[in-house]
Amino acid sequence: MTPSTTSQILTIIQSANAANTTLEIIGHGSKRRIGAPVEATETLDLSNLTGINFYEPEELVLSAKAGTPISDIEKLLAKNGQQLAFEPLDYGQLLGQKPGRGTIGGVLATNASGPRRLKAGAARDHILGIEAVTGRGDLFKSGGRVMKNVTGYDLSKGLAGSWSTLAVLTDVTFKVLPAAETEMTLVLPGLDDAQAALAMAASMGSNAEVSSAAHLPYTVSGSVLGGALKGEPATLLRIEGFTKSVEYRISQLAKLLKLKSGALAEKQSRTLWREIRDVVPFADGTEKPVWRVSVAPLSGHALVADLRLQTGADAFYDWQGGLVWLRMESGLEAAAMRALVAKHGGGHATLLRASEAQRAVTPVFHPQPPALAALTKRIKEQFDPNSVLNPGRMG
Repeated sequence: MTPSTTSQILTIIQSANAANTTLEIIGHGSKRRIGAPVEATETLDLSNLTGINFYEPEELVLSAKAGTPISDIEKLLAKNGQQLAFEPLDYGQLLGQKPGRGTIGGVLATNASGPRRLKAGAARDHILGIEAVTGRGDLFKSGGRVMKNVTGYDLSKGLAGSWSTLAVLTDVTFKVLPAAETEMTLVLPGLDDAQAALAMAASMGSNAEVSSAAHLPYTVSGSVLGGALKGEPATLLRIEGFTKSVEYRISQLAKLLKLKSGALAEKQSRTLWREIRDVVPFADGTEKPVWRVSVAPLSGHALVADLRLQTGADAFYDWQGGLVWLRMESGLEAAAMRALVAKHGGGHATLLRASEAQRAVTPVFHPQPPALAALTKRIKEQFDPNSVLNPGRMG
């Protein structure tokens, strides 16, 4: 089913409740292979629900239909020197698809973000308002055009990361921000994982206003920028802003760290961070399991060292080391992965790429603590008591 209006979506979901059928919700299917396989009788395809509702550059606000391609929105914003500051990642290449197929609704449904999350947050931190249809078949709106304090449920933020298991988004309104005039990346070559963690921590604590910090060990660095990093470990620190300010802060940060360093100019820097954002180092055309692990920034390298005592794995680090991307040479039980996370201070481990057979038997999303799981269950009962939307996806 490919509706093009909100009223059609409302009718479809109401009919599904009446007929006791279930729906898989997709935009262009770019994230379809994330999560457990959906066990639905019908597919609700939002790719025809497209278009910009309004865009007011002076007010820093944009509203669009949920099925609008994120690539179209980014092009429109770029013409006006603006951006979605949380730079939503594109899973396409990692999952063996063409890039640029994600939708703005999918961005919020998955709470997407990129390397700038350290500074700018994720999608939920920039959403202003939504229109959506619950799994019950009720149309509702939440939020508006400005950020404000909210009493009770903030439904706009509450649907972020729900993977369309509570409601089907039809319209989303985001805050947009001016894009930086330029950017540069300070490159620290040759550091091991532990040294890189300390260097990234020192950089984030400096007054250089580093917007992104990542570390690529030698095993993956050669894949980025076609080998421009020369196949050696590279610790990467992005600085954005006005040209003179960026150049000054790059030089001051290099002096502060007192380490061998070089710098990537704007064009290479933008390409580099886009590839880190989209996990291009692991976009190898295989179904080797890829985990996304979030831990305390200074714990990531120790977790990887422990993991390699159990199995073969490649890793690289984003978010100052707080986000660890892992490509496994063979499967690892989810329980073992999450035990490692708990051992190293706690966090989250999500299986983002694997074969359908493996995803069918693996708890893909990190289990919630009992109190939070009980709250999630109550919210699900309020929004989608008949489990009409994306049944099975969250495991």
